[in-house]
Amino acid sequence: MEERFTLSILVSNEAGVLTRVSSLFGRRGYNIDSLSVGETENPTYSRMTILSRGDVATRDQIIKQLQKLVDVKSVALMPPDNTVLRELMLVKVNAELPTRAQIQQIVDVFRAKIVDLSPSSLTIEITGEKSKLDAFIANIVPYGILELCRTGVTAIGRNSNILTGKEDKEI
Repeated sequence: MEERFTLSILVSNEAGVLTRVSSLFGRRGYNIDSLSVGETENPTYSRMTILSRGDVATRDQIIKQLQKLVDVKSVALMPPDNTVLRELMLVKVNAELPTRAQIQQIVDVFRAKIVDLSPSSLTIEITGEKSKLDAFIANIVPYGILELCRTGVTAIGRNSNILTGKEDKEI
């Protein structure tokens, strides 16, 4: 049975690492639904969060293949019940004066914020899980979305569930 899964990967912060990781997926015909990468508290490393889908065998094969890459220091499957998942979205919406109060109510309900204002539009920033962002879009569509961009999912373990470079390989 195919299911979605989230991987957190600690990698060397060097040129070409993203290409090597994404190529691994492409060569084997695996799709990346979401990918986010950023430097960690240690500038030597970056952390990748990859959302993909497949059966258990596919997931396990992806993890094994990732662990073989020299630049990969650690790979962790992020269990949904022990992981904080978030995505950032910016939405530019048509906001003529008569509709601004209604849009502000939607922004308030979803705990989003207006980050840019022009005479004819508002740019709104919202973070949360995919379902929250999708619900926000559904509510804002009637006003006219002019532009939308999403970062992709990023994830971190809850409590003492910490990704370090020591689980799978020596740093």
